Amino acid sequence: MFDIHRKEVMWGGRPLVLETGKVARQADGAVMVTYGGTQVLCTAVAAKAEKPGIDFFPLTVNYQEKAYAAGKIPGGFFKREGRPTEKETLVSRLIDRPLRPSFVSGFKNETQILCTVVAHDLENDPDVVAMIGASAALTISGIPFMGPVGAARVGFKDGEYILNPTSEQLEGTDLDLVIAGTDEAVLMIESEANELTEEQMLGAVMFGHKEYQSVINAIIDLAEDCAKEPWDFQPPEVDAELEAKVKASAEAALADAYKEQVKQDRVEKINAAKQAALESLEEDEVEAANGILKKIEKSIVRGNIISTGTRIDGRDTKTVRQIVAEVGALPRAHGSSLFTRGETQALVVTTLGTGQDEQIVDALEGEYRENFMLHYNFPPYSVGEVGRAGFTGRREIGHGKLAWRAIHPLLPSKEEFPYTLRVVSEITESNGSSSMATVCGTSLALMDAGVPLKSPVAGIAMGLILEEDGQFAVLSDILGDEDHLGDMDFKVAGTDKGITSLQMDIKIAGITEEIMRQALAQATEGRLHILKEMGKAIDAAREGVRDGAPRITQLTVAKDKIRDIIGTGGKVIREICEQTGAKIDIDDDGSVKVAATTTESAEAAVNWIKSIVDDPEVGQTYTGKVVKVVDFGAFVNFFGNRDGLVHISELAPKRVAKVTDVVNEGDEVQVKVLEIDGRGKVRLSMKAVLADQEKADEESSED
Repeated sequence: MFDIHRKEVMWGGRPLVLETGKVARQADGAVMVTYGGTQVLCTAVAAKAEKPGIDFFPLTVNYQEKAYAAGKIPGGFFKREGRPTEKETLVSRLIDRPLRPSFVSGFKNETQILCTVVAHDLENDPDVVAMIGASAALTISGIPFMGPVGAARVGFKDGEYILNPTSEQLEGTDLDLVIAGTDEAVLMIESEANELTEEQMLGAVMFGHKEYQSVINAIIDLAEDCAKEPWDFQPPEVDAELEAKVKASAEAALADAYKEQVKQDRVEKINAAKQAALESLEEDEVEAANGILKKIEKSIVRGNIISTGTRIDGRDTKTVRQIVAEVGALPRAHGSSLFTRGETQALVVTTLGTGQDEQIVDALEGEYRENFMLHYNFPPYSVGEVGRAGFTGRREIGHGKLAWRAIHPLLPSKEEFPYTLRVVSEITESNGSSSMATVCGTSLALMDAGVPLKSPVAGIAMGLILEEDGQFAVLSDILGDEDHLGDMDFKVAGTDKGITSLQMDIKIAGITEEIMRQALAQATEGRLHILKEMGKAIDAAREGVRDGAPRITQLTVAKDKIRDIIGTGGKVIREICEQTGAKIDIDDDGSVKVAATTTESAEAAVNWIKSIVDDPEVGQTYTGKVVKVVDFGAFVNFFGNRDGLVHISELAPKRVAKVTDVVNEGDEVQVKVLEIDGRGKVRLSMKAVLADQEKADEESSED
């Protein structure tokens, strides 16, 4: 019944198994990939015909994690998987990026790749496994795919690279890098690093490229056994006559338009040139003409850079656009910045919260809490367009995570700075690398909020023009058009000491070590320049947090006292919060954090908690309030919820006939603890306080 084909290789100390022919047999390609105890089912299906009018490749990649893979039932009211989690969205993008440039040029049939995590051993992350499975499914499907593509994760610890570190190993490493590419070149990099040098990062890339070769070979072996017949697909031939016609009517105008250095004016001229060319054509020629126009634009921009070294906006290949960095842009925010680089601008805001504000993440690996959130928004007005607002797409999630990775290694520990941090980056203008503007703006806004970053962080986006004859140019701080018409998007973020994040996407067959080395060198030069410009606004965290931000006081109590602070059904802790206005977080280890926006509120809450967990000391003087008056004395609340009796004989130095002659309910008084008996009853004295004061006055007068 089943025609099963299986390939197994030892990879990173664990078996990697590729199997097809048993599950999902109606898909064009289906592979079950097993690595250790993690399994992912990957399928690939493409429509048999192209939809009319499509001028792009409609590829959809969906990575999905099933709760049953880890023996769990989904949380929440509806006990089934819902909308994609942040990780599912990020991994979908991760898989898409190296696969998209690997399809045959001109292929526009709708294609869908589904990667479903069906088993998770909680050691091996399914993301790399899914990338390998998607590549294998496409390779055996017959779909016009120029693979296979391999992938690997690389860690770095004690000067050694680690292939596919487990989740436990990753916790102690200085690098988490995912790499994908062909047997000849690298197509995609995504990473977070602990201020590694350029050489260490390049070494990690080369190490990963070498180690995934065995995976590519295994996919090729599987394809040789069971691949379907390749589709009879031929890219549409270019109409030479139409190409010459479009070129004659548009090339000169487009060349003139690309001499305009101001983006808005340039866009107007480009659109006018295209419109004029299209209006001269027949209706059935317009679709093909759009592709020809893009080809002409590409030739103009790339040719100018290669031949003259001069870019669209007049810069050379290494110059970074003018930078203006400001902090305190929003006076009522806990921390804010406005970072402007050329025609790209980010308004970034930091908000400080408490442990109650942490993000709870329900992952296959288990539930955990995240105290650093970075949200990136790209409204349509930032590029002068009308579009859907308030929608968080894959791009927004991906760019936000890239900036998160760049900043995360530099954050203080929760013990050093016990706040929950939320950063929001509003992209108010965009013409090239708003994600790197977000990195710079986030660094500034955090320091403005008093967050003690280990070092300021900056980011820069690099581009590449690579011609068929081998000539190439690496571009620092790329524009939107250079990204669109170029061959590489290479983003590097870090401090003056090293790299914290590196991301690369390639639109061509891959780049060489020489090109990557030059890109890293130029990126370092650009990053140091940007850090210098940022330093003009702020170069270290402010002392303390701003007015209006919560101030957190930490104290430690005995574990057996936690229930006393909380009280039955939370009665006590609610009362403390309501009456003092503070927020209180209590950990199981006895750590207590009190957050309040005023010193008075914080002190009141802290003193209340201390009064619950501590005992009053005999001989000490306290300030209290009379809560009840009786014939034989007054009861005083003097230590949190602790009351004591001031006997009538201890109210004053002289004889007191009636208690109310000295005190009444509600009076604030000072009392000294005379005795705490075995039953916990406290005997207080006001008379002793007066005696102590008289003695102190006498001693001071003698001096």
